Amino acid sequence: MRNLGREIKVFTGNSNKELAKEIALCMGKELGNSSVGVFSDGEISVDINETVRGADVYIIQSTCEPVNNNLMELLIMTDAMKRASAGRITAVMPYYGYARQDRKTKARDPITSKLVANLITSSGANRVLSMDLHASQIQGYFDIPVDHLLGVPILVKYFCDLQLEDIVVVSPDIGSVTRARNFANYLDAPIAIVDKRRPKANVAEVMNVIGEIKNKNVILVDDMIDTAGTITNSAKSLKELGAKKVYACATHPVLSGPAISRIQDSVIDELVVLNTIPLNKSKIMDKIRVLSVAPIFAEAISRIYTNDSVSKLFDSNR
Repeated sequence: MRNLGREIKVFTGNSNKELAKEIALCMGKELGNSSVGVFSDGEISVDINETVRGADVYIIQSTCEPVNNNLMELLIMTDAMKRASAGRITAVMPYYGYARQDRKTKARDPITSKLVANLITSSGANRVLSMDLHASQIQGYFDIPVDHLLGVPILVKYFCDLQLEDIVVVSPDIGSVTRARNFANYLDAPIAIVDKRRPKANVAEVMNVIGEIKNKNVILVDDMIDTAGTITNSAKSLKELGAKKVYACATHPVLSGPAISRIQDSVIDELVVLNTIPLNKSKIMDKIRVLSVAPIFAEAISRIYTNDSVSKLFDSNR
């Protein structure tokens, strides 16, 4: 591990403090001394209480709910580090908010993912580290390097440890087929696809299931679960078509609106998610198992610091 002669410092906003502490612990570091608060009129205030001059700074901040507040915290913290003469600033975003607004689907739509990329770059970030971006082209929205981590190896290891038999990996929609196929390759399992149409936003109607799932243990794979309509409707259809057990997994547990009640009332036996987004007490239940991304983020940060390859993290997991 090459020592580049500059200090490494890890800071966090308010979005996911527990994950930030865990990442720092994995690195054998303590979180930097900073605080992020709010003025009486709602403006965000940031205090960096130690020198960062010349340091390699990593700001850990998921832009999850409340998305706009957490995004502004990241931008303001980055600006503060830049003005304090940090040597290099990396925005560590386990979850990248606004990722689903990645293209124009109708006239006069914004491409908000690109706007957010511009804001992060303009605030002074030199690099971005994220996990399972909703659309791979988002990496190209940045004019700075983007390191893209994968949650699949963490999820695959969990299911390997369960030692399930007769597994079929299921994509809940056409857009997730590549993700499901990669997941299935790790497990040496076949895939199936749920063909659905979406009459309007956050409403999904299952049409058909392509593949053999009768008397199989099925694993639904997605990058995120928001209102849980897609995943629970898919699980119901799979069960009706003869699946033995229905597992579901996703990297990002957005779990907004009716998601928790839908999951609780669903036929899903277990939902496995990663802690890129923190779950408050109201979202914790026996059906949901949370796995940590801290070790892989800690290793990625160490590799970025020493200018080593981040992609090799995943070569070794295959």
